[in-house]
Amino acid sequence: MRTNSPFSGLAYLGRGFKMLSEPGLRAFVLVPLLINTVIFVGAIYLLVTNFSAWVDALIALWLPDWGWLDYLIYFLWPIFALVLVLMVYYGFSVVANFIAAPFNGILSERVEQRLRGDAISNELSLLQMIPGTLARELAKLAYFIPRVLLLLILGFIPLINLATPVLWFIFSAWMMAIQYIDYPMDNNGLTFKRMKGLLKERRWSALSLGSVIQLGMLVPLLNLILMPAAVIGATIFWVEEYEADGEQGRLE
Repeated sequence: MRTNSPFSGLAYLGRGFKMLSEPGLRAFVLVPLLINTVIFVGAIYLLVTNFSAWVDALIALWLPDWGWLDYLIYFLWPIFALVLVLMVYYGFSVVANFIAAPFNGILSERVEQRLRGDAISNELSLLQMIPGTLARELAKLAYFIPRVLLLLILGFIPLINLATPVLWFIFSAWMMAIQYIDYPMDNNGLTFKRMKGLLKERRWSALSLGSVIQLGMLVPLLNLILMPAAVIGATIFWVEEYEADGEQGRLE
């Protein structure tokens, strides 16, 4: 079912939430939920207890120690505070995704089996999936870091920095799409490069799904259960946008 619609993301994620409680999937929902809860609580604690000191440290790192520039601190403090929150947010996401990756991979497998009515050809156990899924997370991180650094640099360039909030949102939505749609594609043997190419062919659908996941991640408590729902929604996206379209032969 080829849609490539900018409005399809909410429907995919909503269907992901509906499948969370289905028997056979609960174990792979509960483990990421516990992981997210522990990491999220730890991140909030560190942020609250060290917020001012960390913002001051960032300002000291970027602002020269020239007395006549001290007045700039009043203007830069809110900017660096936002940067710090974004750093903690993305740090939380990276750590949580690394730890939960093998469970998310198997959850995606189970969902795909239910949607297709059969088993995928290269089904692996949890222990067998760990090396491959962690390597895949490292590939995502290698793709992610240079682009984040570029956006941070653009944030300090006058006039251009006015567009950075929009660029941050679009890039974050794209990364969320990559993060979650990669699970079913990886399970089916597609390389990271091929996965990115296929997502570009469904750019609007991918950005739509990534956008609603990103917005959900910003809602306290909801973000704790969003990960498994996003994995399920992304797997539905894979099956309906690619496999159901009769493209399996072309994908390989």
